Amino acid sequence: MHVSTSSVRIKAPRELVWAILTDPAYVAQWQYGSVLSTDWSVDSPIRFTNEWEGNTFEQWGTVLLVDAPAQLRYSMFAPRPDLEDKPENYFTMGYALEDDAGATNLTITQEDPRVSAGEHADSDDEENPVLAALKNLAESVAATSPAGH
Repeated sequence: MHVSTSSVRIKAPRELVWAILTDPAYVAQWQYGSVLSTDWSVDSPIRFTNEWEGNTFEQWGTVLLVDAPAQLRYSMFAPRPDLEDKPENYFTMGYALEDDAGATNLTITQEDPRVSAGEHADSDDEENPVLAALKNLAESVAATSPAGH
């Protein structure tokens, strides 16, 4: 199994970072316009839908853990032509949020059992565009809101 971990310190309260991770309006802003559909109940479905160059792309899975505003985990299937929709082809996304002197340390872990999962090298956290977009959005919202969210 390939496990990749990314961490970032975000100058925003943990509750705000949690909202950025879970509120569909925020998710669309840092995940390339993805539409998030879930009720965030354990064992409920989760789906991300995105339009790109006239095509619709979807990923889906199941919510595994919700411990607001500290931990979040869900399974995810990202379809591709050579991959069947079966349990061994799902990966797991985990998010851990910890308070850090008025900021939030966010650690994202992806556990991927798929055979090709280890073929790509991990990118540097600072250069990860999705992580950078999440951080920038959270810090921007925190800076413009008196309550921090």
